[in-house]
Amino acid sequence: MSLEIAKRYLEKKGYADHIIELEQSSATVALAAEALGVEEGMIAKTMSFLQNETAVLILAEGTARIDNRKYKDAFHTKAKMIPFDEVEQYVGHAPGGVCPFGIKDGIKVYLDESLKKYDEVYPAAGNDHSAVKLTIAELEDACGNVEWVDVCKEQ
Repeated sequence: MSLEIAKRYLEKKGYADHIIELEQSSATVALAAEALGVEEGMIAKTMSFLQNETAVLILAEGTARIDNRKYKDAFHTKAKMIPFDEVEQYVGHAPGGVCPFGIKDGIKVYLDESLKKYDEVYPAAGNDHSAVKLTIAELEDACGNVEWVDVCKEQ
């Protein structure tokens, strides 16, 4: 169902033809990179956090990790990931398919500066067997009202 919601959202934005449905799992960065034949950094992983009981999403390049100091400096709160079994309830997509497309209302989406080193990236498209091939400009457009942040460190 999440794939269909993401598809409808991306269709309205004009990016439905960018969706890639995979036979292999894309539930993790490593699996997605292998299935798509790209380097892990090109996978735009979507991480979900709680800020005062409100969900926020941060997309970052696949090998980046949250830098707790940078996160606190940017958001004035500690980084608190949404528990695995609550992600779908808060965001609308289950782990492995979390993406910024077709999410619940009121969720703020942030793009981490780590993405800018790539011309194209591959976020998920609502389930663990999908991706969307987008340029950085297309990702910004597809996500809607986004802000850029610098909250990650490379592994």
